[in-house]
Amino acid sequence: MNTGRTIFSQVMDFFPLGEFQRCVERYRGDHKVQSFSCLDQFLSLAFAQLTYRESLRDIETCLRSMQPRLYHMGFRSPVSRNTLANANQQRDWRMYTDVAQVLIREARQLYAHEELGVELEQTVYALGSTAIDLCLSLFGWAPYERSKAAVKMHTLLDLRGNIPSFVLITPGRVSDLRALDHLVLEAGSFYVMDRGHIHFARLYRFVLAAAFFVVRAHVNMQYRRRYSHPVDKSTGLRGDQTIMLSGLHSCRDYPVPARQIRYYDAEHDLRLSILSNNFALPALTIDQLYQGRWNVELFFQWIKQHLRVKKFYGTSPNAVKTQLWVGLIVYLLVAIVKKRLGLEASLYKILQILSLTVFEKMPILQALGRTNYDLPPEMPSNQLTLFDL
Repeated sequence: MNTGRTIFSQVMDFFPLGEFQRCVERYRGDHKVQSFSCLDQFLSLAFAQLTYRESLRDIETCLRSMQPRLYHMGFRSPVSRNTLANANQQRDWRMYTDVAQVLIREARQLYAHEELGVELEQTVYALGSTAIDLCLSLFGWAPYERSKAAVKMHTLLDLRGNIPSFVLITPGRVSDLRALDHLVLEAGSFYVMDRGHIHFARLYRFVLAAAFFVVRAHVNMQYRRRYSHPVDKSTGLRGDQTIMLSGLHSCRDYPVPARQIRYYDAEHDLRLSILSNNFALPALTIDQLYQGRWNVELFFQWIKQHLRVKKFYGTSPNAVKTQLWVGLIVYLLVAIVKKRLGLEASLYKILQILSLTVFEKMPILQALGRTNYDLPPEMPSNQLTLFDL
């Protein structure tokens, strides 16, 4: 590895520059742009994500203080807060969505053999959403409640490696059910959801696509029992039934049998009723799959704590979506770096080290602590020894 290159430029080696340029051409991102290209915009925002910059002025000040190194980091134009603000507002955010899909495919291939916690060969996804609060007076296009605004990030998380495979960004008032309309269902895969995603006409799409859902059922769900299967109550299971929905609309929207598993969590004194269209897996495995849904909540908590996705550099919908997608790209880059370099450190530790060393000129493996390099021998000093050890 070239020791004369900055850590930032070595991280960007994992960024698919060719695919990014094709995405820029697809959405005419550099049309009539004479300086500060889309690549300069991305590098500025990626730097801001890695180093937790607070504002556009903060980004401008930090990058201009390192002007002699910017060319070798990939920048080809000076960074100005006004120019960056205009780019965030006007350049199509979808080009970052497209390049993120390229990174998602790569990351999922790298993490395809990660432990799932359940003996299962099929892909398991967890679907969830999180609301990011905004100021209503500044973000009037995203009303959420009476006195505040929000954007909602709907995410489908591949539980092998916790890689987001699908992300939909909407105003806060958009229902979680809308995310189901945008999913491209994979035959044989499992989709784990909370009860906010229950809509039986939409769940019937999983049956038609030969995919499996695992969702927490409503307490007042109307059904009639067909069969009861024996369960081992010492494991926490309380029931395993084949049912038919009997509600006025649910029986029409979902006309085929379903499986209801009742489970008691003694540790949290919680009773769960889990609905699925899979009849082959053991009931306890279905319950374990549902408990894996918590990983998507941990993912939301992680990105909110360690990426710049709660405070924004612009107030327009385009600026907000651009920043969120660049944040996800940085998350994917860090995950890819971890696998490509064979690092054992957590994503949190890698991100913290990168935030302090982006301008350092050293091999990235040395910065991230995978390889112990021999330090040069100490030079003899003219300082007299004051104490004999």
